[in-house]
Amino acid sequence: MIPMTQTNTSASLLDRLDQATFDARFNRRPFVIGHHLADHPLFALPRLIELAQKLPQRKVEYNSGELPVSQDPTKTPLNGLSIPETIQRIEECRSWMVLKNVELDEEYSDLLNSCLAEVRQFSDQVSPGMKHQAGFIFISSPGSVTPYHIDPENNFLLQIRGQKFVHMFPQDDRDILSEESLEAFFTGGHRNLPFEDWYNERSEQFELNPGDGLHFPVAAPHWVQNGPEVSVSFSITFQTKDSADRKSLHRLNKQMRRWGLKPSNLGKSPWRDRCKLGLVNGIRAAKRAVGMKD
Repeated sequence: MIPMTQTNTSASLLDRLDQATFDARFNRRPFVIGHHLADHPLFALPRLIELAQKLPQRKVEYNSGELPVSQDPTKTPLNGLSIPETIQRIEECRSWMVLKNVELDEEYSDLLNSCLAEVRQFSDQVSPGMKHQAGFIFISSPGSVTPYHIDPENNFLLQIRGQKFVHMFPQDDRDILSEESLEAFFTGGHRNLPFEDWYNERSEQFELNPGDGLHFPVAAPHWVQNGPEVSVSFSITFQTKDSADRKSLHRLNKQMRRWGLKPSNLGKSPWRDRCKLGLVNGIRAAKRAVGMKD
């Protein structure tokens, strides 16, 4: 387990950012950062209730927090409460909730953009072109579990309140995450994945406390368990050209399998990847020329 504690304070929102770490690990392996948002008023529960009621209903996902690490997404149990009730009773209702695209609210948008502006100073040196910035707030009961899954964005998870234990796995370990699983995910499949106990032997484990942050590479499998208190976390995410290209290659590979071909795995042959991207970009250009959508 790798504990993380906040160190210095400054006028910035984030800290423990350095170029050498980004150069070595950004979108490859997890790494720790710090932040100064633990007492920010936007993360007080009454303000989060206000935000949850303001967001479109499709942007609020919540369910029971008493889940196994390997959860069939079609059988995820609900908690029987409304959105405000879930937040109001989060200490004892054994639930998990995420507020999606919180940047739809102007105040949260300003906070998200300010945080990501600090990240961009470092990420642009490795993978330029930050776009599609999005924020997510996770509110969950003591002991609740977020099942084993993958996400499509570059992500920095900032722990605001309570404690989380993150179990993260290498994004390039094909013993636990097959190319076919990635292709299914990037063509609309659910984020949850089957899990076997032996996978834990290959995980890095991180203890997150208020003031701690953790980088999640694109499609790095992980599962999370809360500590003994209510947890609030702020996830600041974005895409780059590299992450967008990754999605395009996985989608093309799946289509090639449908045609009966056997495409090379992403990253195995850089020149083949470049040829595939050229094909994808050519198709997109042709569609735009005739007024078709991608």
